[in-house]
Amino acid sequence: MPLNRRKFLGRTAATGAGVALAGAAGVGPAEAQDAGLRDRRKKRYAFTVMGTTDLHGNVFNWDYFTDAEFDDKAHNDVGLAKISTLVEQVRQEKGRRNTLLIDAGDTIQGTQLSYYYAKVDPITRVGGPVHPMAQAMNAIGYDAAALGNHEFNYGIPVLRKFEKQCDFPLLGANALDAKTLRPAFAPYVMKRVCTPHGRDVKVAVLGLTNPGIAIWDKANVQGKMTFPGLEEQAAKWVPRLRSMGADVVIVSAHSGSSGTSSYGDQLPHIENAAALVAEQVPGIDAILVGHAHTEIPEYRVTNKKSGKQVVLSEPLKWGQRLTLFDFELVWGKGCWQVESVSAKVLNSNTVAEDRKITGLLRDEHEKVVAYVNQVIGTSSAAMGAAEAPVKDTPIIDFINHVQAETVRSALAGTAYASLPVLSQASCFSRTAAVPAGKVTIREVAGLYPFENTLEARVLTGAQLRAYLEFSARYYVRIAAGAPVDPAKLTNAESIPDYNYDAVSGLSYEIDIAKAPGSRIVNLSFEGKPLDDAAQFVLAVNNYRASGGGNFPHVAAAKQVWANSEEIRNTIIGWVKAQGAIDVARFASVDWKLTRDGVPVF
Repeated sequence: MPLNRRKFLGRTAATGAGVALAGAAGVGPAEAQDAGLRDRRKKRYAFTVMGTTDLHGNVFNWDYFTDAEFDDKAHNDVGLAKISTLVEQVRQEKGRRNTLLIDAGDTIQGTQLSYYYAKVDPITRVGGPVHPMAQAMNAIGYDAAALGNHEFNYGIPVLRKFEKQCDFPLLGANALDAKTLRPAFAPYVMKRVCTPHGRDVKVAVLGLTNPGIAIWDKANVQGKMTFPGLEEQAAKWVPRLRSMGADVVIVSAHSGSSGTSSYGDQLPHIENAAALVAEQVPGIDAILVGHAHTEIPEYRVTNKKSGKQVVLSEPLKWGQRLTLFDFELVWGKGCWQVESVSAKVLNSNTVAEDRKITGLLRDEHEKVVAYVNQVIGTSSAAMGAAEAPVKDTPIIDFINHVQAETVRSALAGTAYASLPVLSQASCFSRTAAVPAGKVTIREVAGLYPFENTLEARVLTGAQLRAYLEFSARYYVRIAAGAPVDPAKLTNAESIPDYNYDAVSGLSYEIDIAKAPGSRIVNLSFEGKPLDDAAQFVLAVNNYRASGGGNFPHVAAAKQVWANSEEIRNTIIGWVKAQGAIDVARFASVDWKLTRDGVPVF
């Protein structure tokens, strides 16, 4: 009989079904054993990607503001010298060729070491030095680093010089040239990891930075660079990297994972978008998270389109932790496929500093120590910041005094010279202190550890009232008569100390028994109730003026003056010029905490 194709296929299908049924009755274990054997015969490979973030100019385990070895309540250590030791331990354990090392940004700002080589002996001068962070990271052997927002603090020329000094690329897929809208920095790097199986693993590292740069460093980047959202640029680049043959795609993102923005509507894109990138953009295996200064050993996010899990990890700032992403790969369908990813962090306080790094930069370190210990004046009394979050203290009054005096002098002879000048300041460090007697650069600089600059904005009395109400959310609500524990009184709603402002030039009480939004009482100016319609000039840092902390009105207020000098240098210059800090000139109690009119302290 001639062969009937349809009947033949039908019989074959039936036979196959019979075999399947027979397997269910007893053949299954053998087949399962064969499948397991085939699985074991698959080519497999494991490698590790190490990551740091928010190093902020820390090479040594040293605090230049206290002139002593770094220490905190948790006894963390800091610095690339510690990280180097951890990195070498991992390389010895895994095999150097089986590892990569990347960073998620904020590298060249944050310590007096990084400040010195940006401003005092800048790397941009002809024949200038090599930045200590470039020297250390080159010696350790970094493969790539994403741009952080603080990379732009000292201007684009400093950043470009640092970029040239690095033996690895600085990545920023969403840092675009403002005119061409093309990447101003390398968007990604493709690394090849050798395997014992012949075919290398192609690992793509995509760098994404923070869109807040457009606001925070507006003076440095406006008209030069633009910074679109992370999700948008990841969606553009990840498919390209896959089409280029990337077996593994890692994102190094200078963006936290919370999905929030500290600037509210001022920020056009989400500041902390790393988890959203993981959720919305398929094709990513892992994300090294930065910017938020939090510790996340391992956080898994399911991608909505692919259903696959993306592993996120954020090591603690300043080199306190090192993230390890461990990848397990299997060969199949002609390429390496990621079978599993896990993450963890190592604590740098478990190891000694790498002498290779400390020896390399000993001269630079000693230059900076000598610089910060220069005596620049005297103080008539000791001032400390320990109680500044809950009391009107002279040390915050001092900052406000210098800021107000600077703005008042700058506005002399202008149309705004007749307006009263107020000033805002925060307690950036509860350990900041100025001693009685001789005062050094480091002690003054310790009052203002951030590279903020000074501006002057015009606000009305009503706007200042709203500003103070917003600031007063910082306090936990405590009923009148209930016991008050100062240690538990502040940081309500997780508001950091730097987002609580004391405003000098006004007199007011904060009633912590009342609900947030109705706490400011007895608000007055020069002994009279504040006129809501009156106009004032507020001396304010550029972070706050740009919308930092999302305080009301100030970002939209008219700017009448600004300069590019860091506030801490303004204060240092003031002390040098005056020669002495006379605490009696500015110290006064103009605000206090109360409950139903009764002072808390």
